[in-house]
Amino acid sequence: MTAELASAELAERVSTAVAAVTDPELRRPLGELDMLRGVEVRGAIAEVAIALTIVGCPAADRIERDVRDAAASVTGIEAVDVRIGVMSPDERKALTEKLRGGRAKREMPFGPDSLTRVIAVTSGKGGVGKSTVTANLAVALAARGLRVGLVDADVHGFSIPGLLGLVDTDGLPPAPTKIDDLILPPVAYGVKVISIGMFLRRPGEEAAGAVAWRGPMLHRTVQQFLTDVFFGDLDVLLLDMPPGTGDVAISVGQLLPHADVLVVTTPQAAAADVAVRSGLVARQTGQRPIGVIENMSAMTLPDGTLLDLFGAGGGEAVARALSSENDDVPLLASVPLSSVLRAGGDDGRPVVIASPDDPAARAITAAAAALAVRPRGLAGKPLRLGV
Repeated sequence: MTAELASAELAERVSTAVAAVTDPELRRPLGELDMLRGVEVRGAIAEVAIALTIVGCPAADRIERDVRDAAASVTGIEAVDVRIGVMSPDERKALTEKLRGGRAKREMPFGPDSLTRVIAVTSGKGGVGKSTVTANLAVALAARGLRVGLVDADVHGFSIPGLLGLVDTDGLPPAPTKIDDLILPPVAYGVKVISIGMFLRRPGEEAAGAVAWRGPMLHRTVQQFLTDVFFGDLDVLLLDMPPGTGDVAISVGQLLPHADVLVVTTPQAAAADVAVRSGLVARQTGQRPIGVIENMSAMTLPDGTLLDLFGAGGGEAVARALSSENDDVPLLASVPLSSVLRAGGDDGRPVVIASPDDPAARAITAAAAALAVRPRGLAGKPLRLGV
């Protein structure tokens, strides 16, 4: 074999290896994203040219490292020279069109025809641990191999980034990468996450800024999260809803009338009574309550006695109130009070991963298993054959 043929064969093998490298934000191979510009091999040295999506791409270092490792893994390559460029405006436009799958700009990807199961997690009032339950459910579902997205729709009280450890050294959520008007959600524990907290960075301050918006702005924000964020192909999209039945609940009911609803309550009657209302309002918009999770239920003390600090029976009461002759709404889990669950939320390490044997973790994992048994399906979905 001539030296030219040997170099050409090596270059082809390096191209194959590099093309399979996954972009950590888009979660697709570089070859599929047209980010591989070319490969040349001179002796045992591979020269690889790639194009990043934007200037200052936060994933640049990881992509360069993964490309270098992939090229170096090819037998016969002893050194790798990675040359990094940036896509042109036309190339970015073509990429965003490809990622949208040919859909028009700002078109809802989670409509009734979508195979993604949408679950809105609601509560009647704040302080019941709804966000903590939602974050852990998302991570537990992802751990089962599902592709999971999470929208922090609690615009005024956003806490999902912190619960999932999506904060940088100054304690603020990272700003998402944007490719033109397409937003790439950060990923934590296999879950793609978007939150208004990621857009309120104020350097030098210890916390993200507050949001003082009313109806139209809230509706627009939720709509943008659902249309402008590139989640890709999801099995499940969770929405962490704000407490109550206000503007965001109404907007989600309008934008996602086919969504399922999971109601979170505590055992006490005061929380349970209000939680029922969130399920009833969701049903009025066409959404369907599918289950109840009771948080802060009785915990077992070291001597074996139970401490029901917030009473008992609230979850069962909500489930009964939302059930009907033709639509059973089960109590999916009772999550006991847990200092480990609380600490995991403060540290950004979900208890279902950090301490899977904790009683709270086992209860949430069981709820995730119950939700996961209903896979995506084609029943009731139009098949666009020949389109």
